[in-house]
Amino acid sequence: MRVKTSITLSEETLRALDRVAGPAARSPLIERAIKEFLERHYRAARDARDRALLDLSADALNDEMADALAVQDEP
Repeated sequence: MRVKTSITLSEETLRALDRVAGPAARSPLIERAIKEFLERHYRAARDARDRALLDLSADALNDEMADALAVQDEP
């Protein structure tokens, strides 16, 4: 379902938008831009959560790797 909404843009932004898409194609271009922005936002949030989880385990993982490397160095 599509819902009509109203946004306020600067004249400069609107002219640039019309140069790229044309007045008849504003909505699809704006919708695509918003979807791309949201995808980047959600990806960045997911990556931040993943980094936080890795950071919580980093010391233990580093200790485990050091032990594994030490075993490989033994004759």
